Amino acid sequence: MADSSSIEQQTASWFLESGSTLATAESCTGGLIAHLLTNVSGASGFFVGGVVAYSNRVKETILGVPPDVLAANGAVSAQTATAMAEGVRRRLGADYGLAVTGIAGPGGGTTEKPVGLVYIAAASPDGKTACREFRFSGTRAAVKKQTAEAALDMVLELFT
Repeated sequence: MADSSSIEQQTASWFLESGSTLATAESCTGGLIAHLLTNVSGASGFFVGGVVAYSNRVKETILGVPPDVLAANGAVSAQTATAMAEGVRRRLGADYGLAVTGIAGPGGGTTEKPVGLVYIAAASPDGKTACREFRFSGTRAAVKKQTAEAALDMVLELFT
């Protein structure tokens, strides 16, 4: 979008204008996406809530991520991000679900899953879910910020 307002303001404007609702499931961002959205006046008109699902137990019990998905692919995977987005949309009764999972660092990375690896998934009311892989760099705070902004940008790109 060629708008000079912040990504969270642009996201809020679209959701408010469309009359649609959004729920978030966040792992590596720890609630940053929800924080950004609720900084916008009127967020209660579209943002139904979010789940910070840091542990696999919360991913399974609250978001409905199947244990076999976590066992086969790990918490940081496209399959888990997809299940999180679909689960939060369904469980919180929102039109759209947005989920992020990744490794913010500075520790926790491996050769296969390095620090900065993030999966972002967005689930829509038509039953379709898109998931993308990202590789961010910088400090833990920088990875979290880049993830949150990329997630909101992805929502706008896919649904507007």
